[in-house]
Amino acid sequence: MSARADEGRPGDFVQSLARGLAVIRAFDADHAELTLSEVARRADMPRAAARRFLRTLEALGYVESDGRGFRLTPRVLELGFSYLSALSLPEIVQPHLEALSREVDESVSAAVLDGADIVYIARVPTRRIMSVRITIGTRFPAFATSMGRVLLAGLPSAELDDVLAASALPALTARTVTGARALREAVARARDDGFALVDGELEPGLRSVAVPVRGRRGDVVAAVNVSTSATRDSVDHVLAEYLPRLRRTAAAIDTELRLV
Repeated sequence: MSARADEGRPGDFVQSLARGLAVIRAFDADHAELTLSEVARRADMPRAAARRFLRTLEALGYVESDGRGFRLTPRVLELGFSYLSALSLPEIVQPHLEALSREVDESVSAAVLDGADIVYIARVPTRRIMSVRITIGTRFPAFATSMGRVLLAGLPSAELDDVLAASALPALTARTVTGARALREAVARARDDGFALVDGELEPGLRSVAVPVRGRRGDVVAAVNVSTSATRDSVDHVLAEYLPRLRRTAAAIDTELRLV
């Protein structure tokens, strides 16, 4: 971690812990197995440091190696289990998503906002419509996703400004909205409309619509969406057929959350 990256860190910030977590985050669905050099590059640290962290994680059972490459073990799930087990949201959402997926015969998901990213907390896939495999814990940039726009729309203005100011806005496809002004307009539209539709901005051919899920106090705590292929479903079909069902699902989840 560079000196610049350390600027503004609190005095009790533990750099070694942050670097160890960076090593774990170097692995993802597209990089399930990495060499030492690849881990060092993706975690932005020297090979010697990456080796020490990998060997420590291996000794603790979070990483395994065949002598050439390194892989995470199922034990890393423990790191998120405490959060998920204390959070009623995923277990409440899941049966509603399953019912919705049966209705529309499409993939449906739920996500929460974490900084400038969305994080999947529940999902029911019907067919693979993205080049990457989406699982619980998968992250995508919020600005280019339907669930992200709904979640951003639920933020107070000052917090939204901070998130957008800290967000990189790369053109993920030819259709991605990357201008700050246009993005703010899209978020404002999602707030006014109560839903967001994103068409080919995260990945070509991927069309999705999302609505907010509200907690006991009425604040946006999550988002749910229906994802489909642009070649299979028109925008009009998505809005006419999927959006009403999605709104009913979100309303049912809202009702259940108020009882928790």
